[in-house]
Amino acid sequence: MSTQPDKPQGEATSSMFPLKFYKHSFDVFCYNTLRCHVIYANQNFTPYKANERPSGPPPSLDYREHWRLASTIDIHNFPPPAEVTWTSLDGASHEAKVDIGAIFKDQRVLYSVPDSEIPDGSWGDDPGIYLEINDRTISVYMRAFIATKTEQIPGNKNSDFRDDVILAWTRDY
Repeated sequence: MSTQPDKPQGEATSSMFPLKFYKHSFDVFCYNTLRCHVIYANQNFTPYKANERPSGPPPSLDYREHWRLASTIDIHNFPPPAEVTWTSLDGASHEAKVDIGAIFKDQRVLYSVPDSEIPDGSWGDDPGIYLEINDRTISVYMRAFIATKTEQIPGNKNSDFRDDVILAWTRDY
């Protein structure tokens, strides 16, 4: 027998909110740069040949929705800031330290699903954090697999989740 008061239908009943994370995955994407180099968690995240040749523009308008899962998993929160060096399309050289720990200091997961739509006890994955360099702008995004109580594509029983890419931080240089 539960000693908890009754909750209205559809209201989240779990103490899992707010959703928090203690480890994360990480990946880097470079667009519209002449050169691009990123070190984070003592690893070189420079995309293939991005430090040797121009990166080109994003492949489509909705390119972030097609990003792969973050390539390096199980990074404990939080290593020192990411060290980014790049050359923008105008030929200017840039250096920046992006403090992922400061951006996510509360360790809260970013998502767009209402809490009441998340099944009780379903959170337990580590989110992906993405660092994007695009010409003179650095942006940091989070993508988390969030289970939902309802199908996101009606009739598709395998669509009971969202994995939206959410902007956490951006800066122009």
